[in-house]
Amino acid sequence: MVAWIISRLVVLIFGTLYPAYYSYKAVKSKDIKEYVKWMMYWIIFALFTTAETFTDIFLCWFPFYYELKIAFVAWLLSPYTKGSSLLYRKFVHPTLSSKEKEIDDCLVQAKDRSYDALVHFGKRGLNVAATAAVMAASKGQGALSERLRSFSMQDLSTIRGDGTPAPSGPPPPGPGRASGKHGQPKMSRSASESAGSSGTA
Repeated sequence: MVAWIISRLVVLIFGTLYPAYYSYKAVKSKDIKEYVKWMMYWIIFALFTTAETFTDIFLCWFPFYYELKIAFVAWLLSPYTKGSSLLYRKFVHPTLSSKEKEIDDCLVQAKDRSYDALVHFGKRGLNVAATAAVMAASKGQGALSERLRSFSMQDLSTIRGDGTPAPSGPPPPGPGRASGKHGQPKMSRSASESAGSSGTA
């Protein structure tokens, strides 16, 4: 664990920040020799970082693995060994020069395929988004109409509860209009009273 922390610090400080600062100075001073030197270093360091991603998984158990990484970074940076320039001139440059056309063709094809895939997935994403928006709008409209309908029914019931309900049947009989059932006893009673008064007289 300690060796891993030390190796990460060494790679970060001496393998990344230190070369980045001197690359800045080379660009600022427009020194072609230094510029080429640090460009070769960055190419080798990119390959080293790519390989490190896999070796950290499969070779981390190897004895002195992290110490070897520290020594390799120091060898790349040392002005005495010039490890990055040596690796670039002996291995990387001849390999890339012989495979440059194939690599360029693969990059062009990959770029075209990625563009087509991006357009295809973009269209599908837009279709899905449009469908979801339409469904959400329709559901929202239905919920809104149901809400308005519930409000209208509630308001109608409130109005009916507070106001005087309209009569649904025929109007009730008034005081001057007597029904046949109640009027007949009144007439017989008045006739009997008039008969009694006449007999007395």
